[in-house]
Amino acid sequence: MSRSCSYVDAVREASEQEMARDPSVIVFGLDVDDPKAIQGTTRGLVEKFGEERVFGTPLSEDAMTGVAIGMALAGLRPVHVHIRMDFLMLSMNQLVNMAAKMRYMYGGQVSVPLVVRSMIGKSWGQGAQHSQGLYSFFMHVPGLKVVAPSTPYDAKGCLVAAIRDDNPVLFVEHRILHFQRGPVPEKIYEIRPGRARVVQEGRDVTIVGISYMQLEALRAHYYLADQGVQAEIIDPIWLSPLDIDTIVSSVRKTGRLLVVDNGWTTCGASAEIVARVAEALQDDEPARFRRMGFAHVTCPTAPNLEERFYPNARTIAAAAYDLVQGRASGWLPEPREDLKALEFKGPF
Repeated sequence: MSRSCSYVDAVREASEQEMARDPSVIVFGLDVDDPKAIQGTTRGLVEKFGEERVFGTPLSEDAMTGVAIGMALAGLRPVHVHIRMDFLMLSMNQLVNMAAKMRYMYGGQVSVPLVVRSMIGKSWGQGAQHSQGLYSFFMHVPGLKVVAPSTPYDAKGCLVAAIRDDNPVLFVEHRILHFQRGPVPEKIYEIRPGRARVVQEGRDVTIVGISYMQLEALRAHYYLADQGVQAEIIDPIWLSPLDIDTIVSSVRKTGRLLVVDNGWTTCGASAEIVARVAEALQDDEPARFRRMGFAHVTCPTAPNLEERFYPNARTIAAAAYDLVQGRASGWLPEPREDLKALEFKGPF
């Protein structure tokens, strides 16, 4: 039987095992050598591998991303920890115009095996500039891969695959997921791009939950089951490249698709998934679609506004129920304490 590990421990173990296997792997970024060790994901690495392979950096996202790209071009495999995704915006030129394009521009003679770890998600009222899920920006760019694992098992396997990839990979971590636990093999393994996971089979509606929203979608499944609705829950895992075939196959069966995102719906990951499914099914029987994500306002700080801003299991269940009914029913399930999510254990 597999061990039970936290998401944090899975990320740390993947880094440690890859660093032990391959001396070209290094870990650096803001506060990776701090006692808090990025929620514990880098704990013990500097003691085991030394300050030349595990080190902190100045608060200069653009410059340090350029350093990371240079390291990758020189033969290293850097894991650059950016902490918050919001501040990847300061290194967009480096990631979009440099890292993503160098292999193409040099005719395949160079590669940029760079992993960028960044965190998303609400926490304890961090508001407009510390809560955004901006990974759809990077899904838009050829040459960049994007992965958003939701379980400890996938966190370890996807990080190992990302480190071994010869292309730049954006590794997305939701803060709340850090405290989830699940089975994780001790031996090293990869979860490569190419296959989404059907987490729960169903016949009435397909719900695709991205990152933490996969967990909320699974909770919504139990609310829906109380109403006799069987929801099929899919975790895409890798967002770019995206396994659209698994989602299309499910929607062909259920006839209904709800995509729940950790970002705004306009031009987001949910829009891309719905559009590609609609294109694939345009010659089939008509399907019903809906997207959920951030309310179309700036990320709020107050808890009562956060409650309305982010999707949750109850609102997801209500939206899926309306898709099945084909109308706005007004149904909203009563809260179930046994399905309550773990809370973010800040501050961070």
